[in-house]
Amino acid sequence: MSCPLDKDSLAKLKAFIDICIQKPDIFKFPELNFFKDYIESLGGKIPEPKMSTTEEKVPTEPPEPEVENIEVESDPESVLEFETTGCIEPDIINEETQIMGDFDKEVTEEEQDQADEKRMEAMKQFSEGNFDEAVEFYGEAIKLNPSSALLYSKRGQAYLKLNKPNACIKDCSRALELNCDSAPAYKFRGRAYRLLGEWEKAARDLRQAVKIDFDEQSDEWLKEVQPIAQKIEQHNLKVERKKADKEEKQRQERLRKAKEAHAKSTTEAPPEMGDIYKLLQDPEIMAAFQDPDVAAAFQDISTNPANFIKYQNNPKIKSVLEKLSSKIGPNFPGFPGAGAFPAGFPGAANPTATNAPPSTTDDDALD
Repeated sequence: MSCPLDKDSLAKLKAFIDICIQKPDIFKFPELNFFKDYIESLGGKIPEPKMSTTEEKVPTEPPEPEVENIEVESDPESVLEFETTGCIEPDIINEETQIMGDFDKEVTEEEQDQADEKRMEAMKQFSEGNFDEAVEFYGEAIKLNPSSALLYSKRGQAYLKLNKPNACIKDCSRALELNCDSAPAYKFRGRAYRLLGEWEKAARDLRQAVKIDFDEQSDEWLKEVQPIAQKIEQHNLKVERKKADKEEKQRQERLRKAKEAHAKSTTEAPPEMGDIYKLLQDPEIMAAFQDPDVAAAFQDISTNPANFIKYQNNPKIKSVLEKLSSKIGPNFPGFPGAGAFPAGFPGAANPTATNAPPSTTDDDALD
């Protein structure tokens, strides 16, 4: 027994069923009550409509992923209490009295001899506890011979005795510019840093002093500052690790949010589908596609959009296209230059079917 429906009728029926599958809200139209009653008579159930046509949700661009503020667990050791025993108030450097000399001066032998005499007098004053006088004589020696690293480091030692650590640091830093292997400069600068409570710098300089030229006083000073310096170094490493862990967690969270947003956007229908579904519920459009000639023409165009040229002068097709254009616009899928009609649109071809050559009978039927 052959099927009582012809090929065109079956194609229309299939297109209608596709619409029902993709848009079950279509059953809210009274014109389809007969089909709804038929489905329910077979034991089927029609889902309740989710929203009205005016409330149709059109997919939008996925929002930028928000990164949660990841709190790092508070640590009682996050605030380190620094040791201040033996520290003093920083001194203010007097640029006028702390003579640094002319760095570019060419020293004569006579000036060098005079500088040595001033240095000997400064050492004498230092040994007698006259540290201010020692600073003055070292300053006079520096004016005569500003290229001597030893003079700067020895004056720095005198400043240290006067509890002027910043002045000492300035002199010793100049000495190290002239001689990077000056153990006395590292030694006295390290001690000055210790008096200011800069434990890491103190330990660094004193380690270098002991390494270059070991002496008991340098080693004693190093043993004093090293435990505190190591505690600070370990604390800083711990803080850096926590900071790196926090940044990594935030990076992973951003990556996760971005992946979720991307996955969500790829599963949503393309923006134009919301307009297509509205068309499917438009009574005027549905009535137009009940015409067998119109349905056959759009099925042919859906199979191969290039076939549109065959119908551009057909009054029926032009009328339907004008209705579609007035409701959505010229970029409706299936127009020349756009993609084929989506599955489920009246007259749309099966998306799995291959393109068939244009049929000449279509022209005959529509002329």
